[in-house]
Amino acid sequence: MIRVCDILFSLLGLMVLCPLFIVVALWIVIDDPGPVFYRQQRVGKDGKDFGLLKFRSMRVGADKISLITIGDRDPRVTRAGYYIRKFKIDELPQLWNVLIGDMSLVGPRPEVRRYVDLYTPEQRKVLSVRPGITDYASIEYIDENRLLAQSDDPDKIYIEEIMPAKIALNMRYINHQTLGEYLKIIFLTFAKIIK
Repeated sequence: MIRVCDILFSLLGLMVLCPLFIVVALWIVIDDPGPVFYRQQRVGKDGKDFGLLKFRSMRVGADKISLITIGDRDPRVTRAGYYIRKFKIDELPQLWNVLIGDMSLVGPRPEVRRYVDLYTPEQRKVLSVRPGITDYASIEYIDENRLLAQSDDPDKIYIEEIMPAKIALNMRYINHQTLGEYLKIIFLTFAKIIK
């Protein structure tokens, strides 16, 4: 039933948001010439890689410097990108990933291979389900970039503190995957963004 909801909601979302996508695409290109979308390899269900789609919010080639975005004013983030990220608009193209089955609306956020390779056997359980656009960890760590900006070693803080905490929150949904929980997380996500 959850997969049916994923298909229906993602298809509906893509159709309804089409005008917004056009406006955002123009904004990105006018602000900083380059591609509208950014595709990054992430690790999905059963440890298989897939191309996660986002609106580009950083300068071309910025991911070669670091995989972690630090703070609201990371110099690699474009002017348009600041607002696109702040309101989570950069994540909307992932509705396409949901529609084609790489992702679900709800599930653990997919990581890059570098961090997945550090998972313990217990933590690898998050790879038993489709990754998602949102989950309890996304809601709890909505200001993750700000937390990382306050650290002298953001990569270390992410690996040793934030990543394990997020995986623990991921398990809360993985161990209780119901349609009710799925809808609850979607509602909580919208409420957090609006707030």
